[in-house]
Amino acid sequence: MGIAFTFNARIWQYDGPGGWHFVTLSPDLSLEIREVFRSEEEGWGRLKATAQIGNSMWKTAIWFDTKQNAYLLPLKADIRKKENLRADQEIKVTVWV
Repeated sequence: MGIAFTFNARIWQYDGPGGWHFVTLSPDLSLEIREVFRSEEEGWGRLKATAQIGNSMWKTAIWFDTKQNAYLLPLKADIRKKENLRADQEIKVTVWV
């Protein structure tokens, strides 16, 4: 499944259309991932990944945000519902790259 990175992060909601929810990987963790996997990034800094929160595991991608200099993990509505997640909640996340 790749290399596992486990971290805590706060869920935030995008203000624009659709109101997607995300967690932001720390800049240090993002730098570590980018140094190793940048050659595997696809368009717009997309990097295939598998994520786990609680008992839910899913295939996804993390996206490099140049404004924050960090990767973002989008949280799908079905995962938020299954794990009872909400904006501003601090959660533990594992991402395999």
